[in-house]
Amino acid sequence: MTGSAPIVVPSIIHGKEETGSSTFDVISPYTAKPCWTVASATPEDAIRAVESASAAFPAWSQTKPTARRDILLKAADILESRLEENAEIMRTEMGADVGTSQFFIIPMAIRMLRDIAGRITSICGSVPVLEQEGQSAIVFKEPMGVILGIVPWNAPHVFGIRSAACALAAGNTTVLKSSELSPRCYWAVGRAFEDAGLPAGCLNVLSCRSQDAPAVVNAMIEHPAVRKVNFTGSTAVGRKIAAICGKNLKPCLMELGGKNSSIVCEDANLEVAAREVLTGAFANAGQVCMATDRIILHSSIAPAFINALKAALGADSDAPTPRLVTAASKARVQAIIDSALSDGAHLIHGSLDKNDKSLDGVQMVPLILGGAKEDMKLWQEEVFAPLAAVMVVDDDEEAVTLANSGGYGLSAAIFSEDLRKGLKLAKKLESGAVHINSMTVHDEPVLPHGGVKNSGWGRFNGNMGLDEFLFTKTVTWKD
Repeated sequence: MTGSAPIVVPSIIHGKEETGSSTFDVISPYTAKPCWTVASATPEDAIRAVESASAAFPAWSQTKPTARRDILLKAADILESRLEENAEIMRTEMGADVGTSQFFIIPMAIRMLRDIAGRITSICGSVPVLEQEGQSAIVFKEPMGVILGIVPWNAPHVFGIRSAACALAAGNTTVLKSSELSPRCYWAVGRAFEDAGLPAGCLNVLSCRSQDAPAVVNAMIEHPAVRKVNFTGSTAVGRKIAAICGKNLKPCLMELGGKNSSIVCEDANLEVAAREVLTGAFANAGQVCMATDRIILHSSIAPAFINALKAALGADSDAPTPRLVTAASKARVQAIIDSALSDGAHLIHGSLDKNDKSLDGVQMVPLILGGAKEDMKLWQEEVFAPLAAVMVVDDDEEAVTLANSGGYGLSAAIFSEDLRKGLKLAKKLESGAVHINSMTVHDEPVLPHGGVKNSGWGRFNGNMGLDEFLFTKTVTWKD
C-alpha cells in the first residue's frame, strides 16, 4: 500500500503537517522492513504543540456544545468513510489481523466518538441549597485547559478517540503523543478531526523515537499550560509518568496493565466458558490490556474444561498464526515460557517447536500452559501475547484469592450458571470490571473503563470519562 514513493508520516501542530528534520522508521511485522518513516518530534516541537493548544483553548472552551458535538460527529463520519484504508494502515504497522482492525478496533472507536459527541450537551452543574438565609450558590463544571494524552500502539483508534475526544468534548484542547509503533494510525485520527473542521491547535498529534520520549514527554508535563495527563500503557512506564506528574502537581488518569483472570466454576457452561476464554486470551494476538492471562478452574470440572478447550481449538485449527508487534516482544515472551517450563509447567495446547527461530520472527503460535505456580513470571507478569496459564483450585474462595493475588486489577471473568453466585464472587474480586459468562476483553462506550491497584486509576468512557476532564467551580453570593 506504500507505493513507489516513500511515505513520511507528519506531526500535526496547529493544524499544519510537519515532517521536521529528524525521522525514524516503522518496521512492519508482516515484512520485517520499514513501511514508512515518521517525523520525530523534539522537546521544542512538543512545547510548540502545547503552546498551540493553549492558544486555541479560550475560543474552543467557549464554543457552544452543539457546535463541538457536530464537529465530533463529522469526524466520526469521516473515520467511517475511511475505515478500510485505516484498517490496512493498522495491519501494516502493527501486524493486526483483518477481524481485529476492520471489524473490531476501528468500528468501536467510531461508536465511542459518536457516544461522546452525544453527551456534550448534557454537561451541567448544580444549584445546591445553602444553610444560610439570603445566600445562594451555583456549582459549575468547566474545562481544565490543555490535556496531554500519551497513548500506546495496540488499539490506536480506540485510544486516540478515548484520549482526545473526551478532552475535546469537555471543552479542553489537547496534545496526543502517539506510540512510535503505530504513529500513522494516530495521524489518521488527527487528520479526521482536522478535516471535520476542528480549529487549529485544538488537537495536536506528534510522535518521536523511543529514546527521545522521556525528554519530549517531560517537556510537556512540566509546561504550565498542561493541566492534566492521561496515560494508557504499561504499569512500569505509568509509574514514571505518575512520578513526574506528582512532582509537578498535575493530576493524571492512568489506564495501565492487567493480569486478568477467568474463573470457571463447577457449575459453568463449559462450552461457553471455553469459547469466551479462548477469545479473551487470543484476540489481537493477546496484545490487549484486558486479555485473559490466567485461567482458574474448579477441580471438579478441570479435565472436562481442558477437553472443551481442545475441541474449540481444533475447530479453529485453520486460523492464521498471530503476529506480535516486534521481534523483541516475542523474545521477551519466549523467555517467560522457557522459565515456566523449566520450573514445572507443561503444554496443554500449541507447539513449542513452531515457535522457535525457524518461524517468522514475530509470529507466535497460541499456547496454553498448565502446571502454573503463583511465583512464576508466567502467572505474575503481563505477557501481551497469545499465551494463557492454567491453575486448578478446590473451591470458589480459593479461586477469588488466587485471582486477587499480584498487583493488577483491570478485568476479570466468572463463568457460572448461578447468577447470584456470580454476583457474589464479582463483589469480592479486586478489579475495575468483572464479566459474568463473557470474556475479560470487554470495552464499549457506555461502560466506565479503568482499573484498580497497579492497573491504574480514573475512568474513560461515558459520563465518568467526561468528568475526568472537567473541574468543579463553586460560586456563592448574597441574594
